[in-house]
Amino acid sequence: MMHALPSPETIVRTMLPNGLTILVRENHASPVAVLQGSLRVGAVQESPVQAGLAAFVAGMLTRGSAQFDYDAFNAAVENIGASLTVAADTHSTDFGITSLAEDFDDLLKVLADLLQRPTFPPEHIERLRQIKLVGILEREQDTASVAARRFHETLFGREHPYGRALDGYQETVSALTRQDLVDFHARNFSPQGAVLAIAGAVEAQHVVDTIAAHFGDWRTAVNAPPAIAQARRAAGEHVHVSMPGKVQSDIVIGAYGVRRADPEFYNVRVANCILGQFGMMGRLGERVREEQGLAYYSYSAVVAEQEDGVWFASAGVNPDDVDAAVDSILAEFERLGSESVDAEELADSQAYLTGIVPLTLETNEGVASTLLNMEWYGLGLDYLQRYPSLINSVTAADVQRVAARFLRPAACVVVTAGPDMMGAEEDVAHRG
Repeated sequence: MMHALPSPETIVRTMLPNGLTILVRENHASPVAVLQGSLRVGAVQESPVQAGLAAFVAGMLTRGSAQFDYDAFNAAVENIGASLTVAADTHSTDFGITSLAEDFDDLLKVLADLLQRPTFPPEHIERLRQIKLVGILEREQDTASVAARRFHETLFGREHPYGRALDGYQETVSALTRQDLVDFHARNFSPQGAVLAIAGAVEAQHVVDTIAAHFGDWRTAVNAPPAIAQARRAAGEHVHVSMPGKVQSDIVIGAYGVRRADPEFYNVRVANCILGQFGMMGRLGERVREEQGLAYYSYSAVVAEQEDGVWFASAGVNPDDVDAAVDSILAEFERLGSESVDAEELADSQAYLTGIVPLTLETNEGVASTLLNMEWYGLGLDYLQRYPSLINSVTAADVQRVAARFLRPAACVVVTAGPDMMGAEEDVAHRG
């Protein structure tokens, strides 16, 4: 119920002098505590020739720090049945803790040490490098992964952080040295702008005091992340990636979308729900998969990053059905932008988008993740109270307008990955 949602009255928000923000929502219904946090360091701070560096650094943090070598870290986490994870994203390095409340303080100490004082043991660098190289090889054999990667590369280019693979490439990961990892951490890891969101059976003031004790002296000064220039370069390109021997083709079709702070964001979210999310994956699932039988799966998604975004549809199809599926998806793009959605279809999608929020917040993980996003994007502590009106105020005209603006078929990038179709050649690109 709405009054039970996290609100300004139930969220304790504190900013430490070093720029780290803490949000706590107490929930004593079960003896568990969850932390979700992010530092403002990610792939945006790496150069194209060092693609995968941020992810490599994040992967090394749990493999040795000043007080916890690899074995000590695993003993501190696994022996109490807890979890502590770290991973890099485009704009962030994300970490999480899940444990019994009685063990939470101990894990905060572990987290503080590995974020501030990693040791980058050489033998573990080589082990992780081999794991990453194998993962890249496997990625390049998966039609869905290849189609998605080539889609972003076509839109943004590998020089742009939104256009290159987060885990890097064989040649870039192979060339990274231990000094590269050490330098990246020293230059970019800082509490400034970081967010730690905690939910569970904790006392808010105690958590704030404990975090201040472990993180408060962290004063690393770093330069602001480099500005990301818009790199909008693709319009109407068709790309086929030849993958002989595969029994399925994967398709990604779409265009540039909106950044998270764009006023059109909620209009796009509702439109996307109608297109490829609601029920059995919206109109795409109903039309392309169910009625026409052209796809094993078909859905759409919106990725709204800090500086830009994409709006795309994905489908897995029989190689013989690629052209028909592409035409069908583009027809749904066109229909959404040229015809007004009816009141019932709009209301159903709005009810779905507002109804999933309380379900998400039934777990401490969901609460912590939501609080993190609220702070990260500056949405305000009353965001959950305002969210239903943001969704329900979207009109049929709004849906039609954003679809016509962003999903113009002639401007969409179409990427297919799989066995060659009749007349197709590897990595063919042409203007549509």
